[in-house]
Amino acid sequence: MSTVAFAAVLRRRLFRGAALVLAGLASPLVATPVAVVAVETGPKADVVVLRGGHADGLRSGMVCRLARGTAEVGELLLVEVRPDVSAALILSLAGRQAVRPGDIATVKLLKS
Repeated sequence: MSTVAFAAVLRRRLFRGAALVLAGLASPLVATPVAVVAVETGPKADVVVLRGGHADGLRSGMVCRLARGTAEVGELLLVEVRPDVSAALILSLAGRQAVRPGDIATVKLLKS
């Protein structure tokens, strides 16, 4: 397949995918930011409950940055993702920060 033909096929697939997302028939390729609903403390680990799931583009195994306003709070690992709610474990916290309801989680993207 030539480069021009490959580019045309890729362009058609991207436009088709974008149309499905806009029509609400598919989840977005990039997850939308979601809010922390609660933090459940446990003897071995704290579980962070997020208001967002598959419908928001989240998937198990994703790493999220956690922020409060412009300050970075820490990082989370998504361990359970359902349609509208997710559970995550705290990977790290910045300084003396703590996770609070209302903090915003965004998927951490790799830089190329």
